Amino acid sequence: MIILGIGSNLSSNFGDRFKNINLAILYLENYGIKVVKRSSFYETPSYPNKNNPKFINIIIEVKTSLPPADLVSVLLFIENRLERKRDKKNEPRTCDIDVIDCNSQVLDFKYKDSDFHIPHKKLALRNFVLIPLMEIISDWQHPETKEHIGVLIDKLTEDEKNSILKIRKN
Repeated sequence: MIILGIGSNLSSNFGDRFKNINLAILYLENYGIKVVKRSSFYETPSYPNKNNPKFINIIIEVKTSLPPADLVSVLLFIENRLERKRDKKNEPRTCDIDVIDCNSQVLDFKYKDSDFHIPHKKLALRNFVLIPLMEIISDWQHPETKEHIGVLIDKLTEDEKNSILKIRKN
């Protein structure tokens, strides 16, 4: 089971935040990455600067035969195709795709000049990962800590639990 998180808090030339996420999924499928499950859309304040535009996020479960480094290569290509700029850390972006979990393995690898750690190092602290993940895989366990997703959500602050909103896109 491979779990990806997709987020957007800026429009692109292709459309709004929702369109960016839907196009990212379409591009994944064009690379033979099959979407198995998809969460609802969730909106959260931007981090760390809450004055930046709010994020729309989803979690998807996918199947692929690509090794992790090749998957990351595809994800970075899709982010770039959707006009992602990488000038400063945590700045607003049209598309962000993270590998949250890769077959319950703990992986460290280098791709180009970047180091990658799977599962995502901060996933246990992120409401926009945990709550949509609980929606689609309610029995998920953290590959490193073996904590159940319900336990991880319980550890979120009340503010973190209340600052995420499931939304519908008509």
